[in-house]
Amino acid sequence: MSGADAATPARPRRRAGAVLRALLPSAADYRGLRRSWRADLVAGVTVGIVALPLALGFGVSAGLTAEAGLVTAIVAGVLAAVFGGSNVQVSGPTGAMVVVLVPIVAAHGPAAVAAVSVMAGVLVLLAGVLRLGRAVSFIPWPVIEGFTLGIAVIIFLQQVPLLVSAAPAGAGEHSANAVAAAVEAVAAADWAYVPWALGAAGLVITCMIAAPRVHPAIPGSLVGIVIVTVLTVLLPTPLAAIGALPASLPAPALPSLDPAVLGDLVAPAVTVAALAAIESLLSARVAASLADTGAYDPDRELVGQGIASLGSGLFGGMPATGAIARTAVNVRSGGRTRLASLVHAVVLLGVVLVAAGPVGAIPLAALAGVLMLTAVRMVHAGTVRAILRSTRSDALAFGITALVTVSFDLIVAVAIGVVCAGVFALRSLSRSASAHREPPPGEPMPEDEHIAVVRLDGPLFFATADRVSAAITGLSGISVVILRMSRLELVDATGARVLTEIVQTLERRGVTVLIKGVQPGHEELFRTVGVLASLRHQNHLFTQLEPALEHARSHVRRRSGAHTA
Repeated sequence: MSGADAATPARPRRRAGAVLRALLPSAADYRGLRRSWRADLVAGVTVGIVALPLALGFGVSAGLTAEAGLVTAIVAGVLAAVFGGSNVQVSGPTGAMVVVLVPIVAAHGPAAVAAVSVMAGVLVLLAGVLRLGRAVSFIPWPVIEGFTLGIAVIIFLQQVPLLVSAAPAGAGEHSANAVAAAVEAVAAADWAYVPWALGAAGLVITCMIAAPRVHPAIPGSLVGIVIVTVLTVLLPTPLAAIGALPASLPAPALPSLDPAVLGDLVAPAVTVAALAAIESLLSARVAASLADTGAYDPDRELVGQGIASLGSGLFGGMPATGAIARTAVNVRSGGRTRLASLVHAVVLLGVVLVAAGPVGAIPLAALAGVLMLTAVRMVHAGTVRAILRSTRSDALAFGITALVTVSFDLIVAVAIGVVCAGVFALRSLSRSASAHREPPPGEPMPEDEHIAVVRLDGPLFFATADRVSAAITGLSGISVVILRMSRLELVDATGARVLTEIVQTLERRGVTVLIKGVQPGHEELFRTVGVLASLRHQNHLFTQLEPALEHARSHVRRRSGAHTA
């Protein structure tokens, strides 16, 4: 074997090795640590304080336990920080994931969540290895915002059962749909309990609103929870609390589940994986725009999030995603490297090891207050107004996505939103395509009344081809058609095929077709599909209009002469 032959298979192996290395941690991930470690420590502690009530609340809202939320924030927080593709992304349980998990808990029980987390983690990891990280760029902005609005509504409604009864219905006792579950909870409310719960939630919400006005660094949610918890301990109240928490992390183990049930969990795992990928990539993209924190690698981000969910499931936690609110707090607090995300996880671990007892006394109504205001803050009125005032199609895609999110399913909502946005975009694009008949340039000649100069503008693809065809083949009383194609934009196979049919139809009617200005990017397609072959003669292809027009006039004169003779 020659040296060149030996080197040939080595090149793909080297490329594969480089791709694999790009998806793994490296020392370059911490290049700026010497300059930013102090700010990273402060940011990590700040995010840890902000994340504590959210982790507890999302664990409870998912139909699991506060412990599950904490375990997820700790384990996934560490793994995603080390293996992920963003320097500042903070990962853990999120409201969007809770929305997906509630029906899973209702249908299969809390034990199924860890198995779903492991399965979804493997799928997200494979998506990263297969380099599917750029797929999120195909989701339009109105769809993302409609999705966010729908999630916010669901998170808000999921807190209603915690505010109307000291013993909220368990999995399966309420509808899996948040709207129906909220209505059912209100119908069965303990009205003696409601004022206490609303008071606790209202106090926490007041602290969350007021604290930043005193000083931006004050964590209002934590202050509110501490005040409510202290009052609950000192005063006799009927408020239900989180309950006892273990003082250590559980040992990792494969989820124990009946093998017969695993098949039923494949579809939920795919849904969870899709959501984890979409939310994490959106969060990482937003984080990269907040400050100069370095570029993010979407494929590596998927690998990191997959490993995070897999690890969380092994520790009995929930599927994790990148959390945009916590990530934004991290960046605005000065976090610039992965150290900040790691410190955030260490802070939460310290809570488990040192303060499990006090945390267990936190009232569920206080956590509900945190999540309700968090849901409200997810929706920006200015953004909603901007979308609704933009175009009718974007506003419709936004509304449909939000409605389907609340009514049915998150991933279905995104899929329907993308399809709607695509249909509207195609319709808008098709309107820009046209076939205009224009007068021949220069001095009018007697032959010109038998010549149609047709300019094709815009895209010629499956959505516009029939309309363009009808406009051209509907011409009458002419002997020659000149198709001007220099301003033709996108052309697909359908458009090229319709052009072929136009030429063939006109030629069968005795109308000579001349083509002018085929762009280099279209020539190969036209040759392959048969547009150029359908011309009566190869000389009927021109690069300039003047020679084409002269040829058309001479053709009309020849036909007139033949008829006279």
